[in-house]
Amino acid sequence: MGLFDGKVAVVTGAGRGIGRAEALLLAAEGAKVVVNDLGGAASGEGRDQTPAQQVVDEIVAAGGTAVANYDDVASWAGAENLIGQAVDELGGLDVLVNNAGILRDKMSFSMNEDEWDLVVNVHLKGHFCTSHFAGAHWRERSKQTGQPVEATIVNTTSESGLYGNAGQVNYAAAKAGIASMTIVVARELERYGVRVNAIAPVARTRLTEAVAGEYMTVQEGDFDRFAPENVAAVACWLASPLARGVSGQVVKVQGGVVQLLEGWRPRTEATAEKPWTIDGVEAVRDELFADSDGSIPPFFFPSPGR
Repeated sequence: MGLFDGKVAVVTGAGRGIGRAEALLLAAEGAKVVVNDLGGAASGEGRDQTPAQQVVDEIVAAGGTAVANYDDVASWAGAENLIGQAVDELGGLDVLVNNAGILRDKMSFSMNEDEWDLVVNVHLKGHFCTSHFAGAHWRERSKQTGQPVEATIVNTTSESGLYGNAGQVNYAAAKAGIASMTIVVARELERYGVRVNAIAPVARTRLTEAVAGEYMTVQEGDFDRFAPENVAAVACWLASPLARGVSGQVVKVQGGVVQLLEGWRPRTEATAEKPWTIDGVEAVRDELFADSDGSIPPFFFPSPGR
């Protein structure tokens, strides 16, 4: 018996890397899988049906059930068709894993409009479009049966969006938006029995291998800490019945470490009993921003993964 026997899963960006590992693990645990991948380059250009079909062939060869989908998830019609394919061809929808993404890295002062739009569309709009149609399907299903649907969404954010990474303003903005969207959609769909979580993965993929250098090199005798399969295990646990009660959370996985992350929250506080003025704010400057020794700490965090 697999964790996903009788379930139907959609995985976007599943032709390579983390998405491929997630699709293969879901199938190995009994899910029927829609393998979505546009087949474009890491920067978003082009189309190729080969990656998605190869993953489908792997799943079928291992005795599983899978179909390929080549729609653009950042397209309203494409996302609708993707969710419809799961329902029409495989008989339903129980798991949505949003993974598709591209990179167009540049400093903010060098980035053009297209580089901003493409990355934000694929990541942020691509997560929203599929979640919209999946959520509408589950809401209708729950209304018809009068029962919770027990479905799940697993989104993909990034440390770059949570901590900030110079040279990735488009990617970071989209990934931060995905983390916030995860919390909102979890609240909206909870009444229908849908859990929504996000992972912030650090793994060796075609988006990271060009910039990671030796950081992700496997040392002899060690397990491969940056293999996409490490991430897939966490994503699939979140999608499974084992994670009942876990929703609206962001979980980082890097090598052999899993962390539960928290978002924006009050760090310091200053109060006044009259309207704020510029001089009034200046008077509480150290109360808000200074460490105990009076120095202002740096605003940045350690360099994140992707």
